[in-house]
Amino acid sequence: MSSEQQPLNALIVREGEGVQDAVSLGDGIYASKGISNSYLVTTPDGDLLINTGMYNEAEQIRTRFAAVSANPVRAIVFTQGHPDHVGGWSQLDAPGVETIAQANHTDVREYFRRLQPFFARRSGRLWNRDITRVDPTYQPPEPILTTTFLDSHAFSLGGRRIELYSTPGGETTDSLVVWLPDERTLFTGNLFGPLFGHIPNLYTVRGDKIRSAIAYLHSVDRVIGLGPELLVTGHGEPIRGAENIRTRLTQMRDATAYVRDRTIEGMNAGVDLWTLMGQITLPPALDIPQGHGKVPWIVRAIWEEHTGWFRYESTTELYDVPPSAIWDELVDLAGGTAPLLDRAEAHLAAGRALQALHFAEIVLSQEPKDMEALRVKLEAHELLLARSGRENFSEVRWLEAEIRDIRAELS
Repeated sequence: MSSEQQPLNALIVREGEGVQDAVSLGDGIYASKGISNSYLVTTPDGDLLINTGMYNEAEQIRTRFAAVSANPVRAIVFTQGHPDHVGGWSQLDAPGVETIAQANHTDVREYFRRLQPFFARRSGRLWNRDITRVDPTYQPPEPILTTTFLDSHAFSLGGRRIELYSTPGGETTDSLVVWLPDERTLFTGNLFGPLFGHIPNLYTVRGDKIRSAIAYLHSVDRVIGLGPELLVTGHGEPIRGAENIRTRLTQMRDATAYVRDRTIEGMNAGVDLWTLMGQITLPPALDIPQGHGKVPWIVRAIWEEHTGWFRYESTTELYDVPPSAIWDELVDLAGGTAPLLDRAEAHLAAGRALQALHFAEIVLSQEPKDMEALRVKLEAHELLLARSGRENFSEVRWLEAEIRDIRAELS
């Protein structure tokens, strides 16, 4: 790993590496750290396992939890249908174990299963430096569910009351939370993304379906209404203290609502998407970190959640001929690539990295090995990376991947 400042996502996915023990969270609850954490809730009559990690983490999950509980697992609950939550199921399941998920789980799994090659390519470009022990092409056996529910489901195990609530504003529409009312403990999985306290990631650069801002706000309100004293997320350390939890959840909710409201106000006023992406920022009181989500991307996600992809800017949006289809003619009209390259360099010199990139990409579409155009493209990406503050994982890893590729072409 580079000595440069790394985005938080890059650090938390490595917390479970190596030989380590399960971590006690108190009240007979244990964590096995991984790419996404798994949790064991112990009872005298058998245990509840919350999430089963990636397929290659199942054995270490079993070993860590066997050291703290000799009881059999009686039930497995998935807080969502992502591979880092369900991948180890087939190795941790056993006869008689109840496997529970929200009713949308099967649809979520089908979505990822059908697009697996597509997501493997895109995720690999972002995550190949940070997750190195996973074969992105391997698909483990699909979980066989024994119990599903729409909005809520409750059961008892070994004297513990366990309540499950649908929270479809998370990373998937099958997102759920696990509530232990007697212990005031709530397991939220990745409802809030991998980084608690950050702005939500309503659109992932790897390309998941847009996540609903409206559903996210309702889901946060549901969690606030439960009043947890211990909040256990899918990554990182638990958050403790009812007032602390409520304060941070309220700030996350209000920051998201602020972006949603300003976006819709702009849409109703006839402001275009690109202007809104550039203009909307969080006010100081709601200026929470953007390590996973990013405000301009949330603006676009909210726009497209509400109105889809046709922005009424050009008839060409409705058809299959992109702007790049006429770049060769633009180059001819400009008298070759030299004037376009000059303009790209002028934009770069003025600090306008994105304008420089537009011109450089037109040049490279006609002259892929043009060294000066590649240099402009490289320096534009380096400028964007420097301006990023290295905070947002997807932005940083995308820019770094592009920079590596361009340097390889220049060498």
